[in-house]
Amino acid sequence: MHSEDLNGRTLEHWTADDVENGMRDHSIILIDVRTPQEFMFERIHGALLAPMSSFDPASMPPEAGRRIVFHCGSGMRSRKVAERFLAAGHDRVAHLEGGFAAWKTANKPYLGTDPATGGPREMGG
Repeated sequence: MHSEDLNGRTLEHWTADDVENGMRDHSIILIDVRTPQEFMFERIHGALLAPMSSFDPASMPPEAGRRIVFHCGSGMRSRKVAERFLAAGHDRVAHLEGGFAAWKTANKPYLGTDPATGGPREMGG
């Protein structure tokens, strides 16, 4: 993980390993900002959906000692959403650098769609 300062607020860039560890120890809230269609096709277990198109920083769950980590397909949308979250008055937030593509490249587990049946199937890992 590395971070950058954005006007006195901190944007953290997490790796797939960082996110996997955070999910395992329940220290993060993972928010998927892709479209509902993308989310239904494949998703990281435990991620919540808050599409970028209707993103409202005020509707995010309370952090309660956990870090919010946004993710999308490539890291572009999640960075934009993270910047909006910070601009809304939050001091620190994170996103999955490289997005879901980085997650899959790192061979992390996710729920995908079985092309033979159209049903859900465990992938990666």
